[in-house]
Amino acid sequence: MLILVTGATGKVGRHFIARLLADSRFGEARIRALCHNRVLPGSERLEVVRGSIADRDVADAALAGVTHVVHLATCKETPEDVMDVTVKGLFWLLEAFRASASARRFILIGGDAGIGHFFYRHDGPITEQTRHQAYPGSYALSKVLEEVVLEQFGIQYGIDTVCLRAPWIMEKDDFKYTLSFGDDVFGGPVWKTLVPEADARRYAAEGTVPLLLDADQRPLKRNFVHVDDLASAILAALDNPRATRQLFNICMDRPVDYGEVAAYLARTRGLGSTDIPSSYHSNWMDNSKAKYLLDWQPQYDLERLIDSAWQYERPESDPRIVWYPG
Repeated sequence: MLILVTGATGKVGRHFIARLLADSRFGEARIRALCHNRVLPGSERLEVVRGSIADRDVADAALAGVTHVVHLATCKETPEDVMDVTVKGLFWLLEAFRASASARRFILIGGDAGIGHFFYRHDGPITEQTRHQAYPGSYALSKVLEEVVLEQFGIQYGIDTVCLRAPWIMEKDDFKYTLSFGDDVFGGPVWKTLVPEADARRYAAEGTVPLLLDADQRPLKRNFVHVDDLASAILAALDNPRATRQLFNICMDRPVDYGEVAAYLARTRGLGSTDIPSSYHSNWMDNSKAKYLLDWQPQYDLERLIDSAWQYERPESDPRIVWYPG
């Protein structure tokens, strides 16, 4: 088994590679990490190659002799790169994959941006049958296009494809910083822009957390997954015959409820909260299919997600750096 991992230096790539190399079930597996802006240290079972998947020659060379692909490389809101990397890059990888004599399974990590997550109202749980509906911006559009291209290659050429659709992926102290009113906020919303400047400074100093309200003025529910659970889902799908040509929602059993977050942090850490009205919509991704077909179960619930983020002590050698482009 030779597994090509794109986006290998990102949070999911690093976790997946470490988990696979430590898993006795895959003791004979080797990894080829395709790196672009950053590189990983190589080892006996880890080969590192450099280049951009937007280059067809790079994609062809990276696929040589590969049995499995775990495709993680993506772009955020970088319109100048997103079509080359996310769409053309995926196309070149799939073209090389379908022509390969050794290729067995192609796994794409999709995202809930492709179904609009909290930008649109959903009348029921978000299942794998929920239609695509990108919110404004190039990133969400690219996630729709990824899933459609993958699905159509499976239909056109009968190749073995799997899509694992993940919501916002957390690791280390990420979740703590999603709730920061300071300049160190991770992702969005950028809370300090939604309150008066003086209040934002005070909230940041006191550790006050936002209690985000949805369009119906109820605490918003939003989906997350911890990187450990996503890595375990990739391992579960790697050679599982029940995963062929399937799409799976990979997420926590219940969405994060901002009201429950505020209550738990008040009870366990004495932190205050402040209501933040919004036009966003609560939603609930249903992970039943993954649990049934992959025999997979997320290990992180709300309390573990919060506790692990607040208890994490970041070493000086690992500063908070969020890599988005490329």
